[in-house]
Amino acid sequence: MRLARLGETGLIERLAKDLSGTGRGRPEIIKGIGDDCAVIRISRRKYLLVTIDMLLEDVDFRIKGTSAYQIGWKSLACGLSDIASMGGTAEYAVVSLGLPARFSVEYIEELYRGIKSLAKKFNVGIVGGDTNSSGKLVVDVAVLGFVEPEKIKLRSGAKPGDIICVTGSLGGSYSSKRHLDFVPKLKEARCLVDNFKVSSMIDISDGLSTDLNHIAKASGVGACIYEELIPVSDDARGVEAALNEGEDFELLFTMPLAEARRLAVKNIEVSGLKLTQIGEILDKKSGVRIIGKNGKVRELKAKGFAHF
Repeated sequence: MRLARLGETGLIERLAKDLSGTGRGRPEIIKGIGDDCAVIRISRRKYLLVTIDMLLEDVDFRIKGTSAYQIGWKSLACGLSDIASMGGTAEYAVVSLGLPARFSVEYIEELYRGIKSLAKKFNVGIVGGDTNSSGKLVVDVAVLGFVEPEKIKLRSGAKPGDIICVTGSLGGSYSSKRHLDFVPKLKEARCLVDNFKVSSMIDISDGLSTDLNHIAKASGVGACIYEELIPVSDDARGVEAALNEGEDFELLFTMPLAEARRLAVKNIEVSGLKLTQIGEILDKKSGVRIIGKNGKVRELKAKGFAHF
């Protein structure tokens, strides 16, 4: 079977099934494959979060029109965004590079300058890595963080009746180059989990349509969002871009109705960031759907980014 037929999600599910027996009898493994981070209990009061993101030339970025600094910044930012979506704090990172021999030393130093600038912003320690030769540039960054057991947020906690919310605005990330210099929502996520009962959370990397389907599948629920409520970026070419382009790196989360009302009534801004309520979690048999501005209901298929 070719990868193009199975797809990225299908491949991950297939590999996860094959690996399901590994670590058997290890109760400290709270969550393995299937969320933004792996979660490992290291004490009664602390979980370890582990995530890794690989960025490849001509897939995640292009050398032409993209600075080495931007590539470095984004390579760390993707992992920090994963930590944010789990409600955690980022602490350490390990950076591995696949390097074409034609690159100058100064180019790699500039790439590292981008990594270090973002690391300093969130006090993340770069503690190691690896280098190897490669035909194209590859930047592979693993990030480790911590979260308290009572504040951990998974994709699987959404319940029927919960309200679906997003931060910021969506779409136009590529045309505006926002996907290269975004600031991970670590502070905003911590503010949310510190002050509200958030039932599930994910960062919007693959697109709203895909990532909402991820939450629905992990939680065993359905969902309905309203097209007129989606916060479409000024840089986006319409609502379809906001639904499917991806690389927004905003937070998509759910919370009980009472919490959503409290958020609305108090008009609390999370670190000055706009929050929008866009729909509701339903029972599983309802599926995942969107109600258009014309009132018509259609299935919200996962049409965001997929590698295969």
